Amino acid sequence: MGRVGTALRELRGAQKSAKGVSLYSRFVNRPAGRYLAAGSYALGLTPNQVTLVSAAFSFAAAAAVALTAPSWGLGIAVWAALAVGFAFDSADGQLARLRGGGSAAGEWLDHVVDCAKLTALHSCVLIAFYRFPDAYGIGGGGTGGDGWLLVPLGFQFAAVVTFFGGLLTEKLKPRPAPGSPAAAPSTVRAVALLPVDYGVFCLVFLLLGGGGLFRWAYAGLGAVAGLFLLAFLAKWYRELSAVPR
Repeated sequence: MGRVGTALRELRGAQKSAKGVSLYSRFVNRPAGRYLAAGSYALGLTPNQVTLVSAAFSFAAAAAVALTAPSWGLGIAVWAALAVGFAFDSADGQLARLRGGGSAAGEWLDHVVDCAKLTALHSCVLIAFYRFPDAYGIGGGGTGGDGWLLVPLGFQFAAVVTFFGGLLTEKLKPRPAPGSPAAAPSTVRAVALLPVDYGVFCLVFLLLGGGGLFRWAYAGLGAVAGLFLLAFLAKWYRELSAVPR
């Protein structure tokens, strides 16, 4: 316990900036990741091993959505696995900082897993809609039922392009000068980002037993993701247009 306590104290003073982070990630996921990072440190795990633990929880949850008929129990299990996977996703970076810094290979693995889990999760929702149409209220065939299969594809497109666009923007923007003060986080922005926070998205799977309720909630979040993508693209392009080449 002494090693865990020491790690927790060090991690509290080595947190990333809260700028551009939603309230869920700031007050739920990062603190949970901090405890997981401290525990992983005590167990002697490496950041890459923690990343793979995150992947195992996330992909197990996605596979369960595709392979199992929806129910309230399944929804709780899927949400729990996704939430734990997301917390471990925060823990790997915190563990790397605790150990003195990460590696380029570790950062690459982290981003590849993040992109893969987004793609897999929405793909598995599409498979679930196809395999269990009656359970989701889209049975009966016809263009109406088939049209719902496009919703996960659209959601996946918005999520992956947002992920890639944000990552590339951070790489292309000039780094702040050493010693420059960090911008203060905006509470308004933190609240506004909640609808597109991955942790909030995971909550929708609690509605898996609700059939059509899950379908409409999922579609609603997908529509919001599409709108945010348009806003993000305009913002990122404007910011990068001011960067000299």
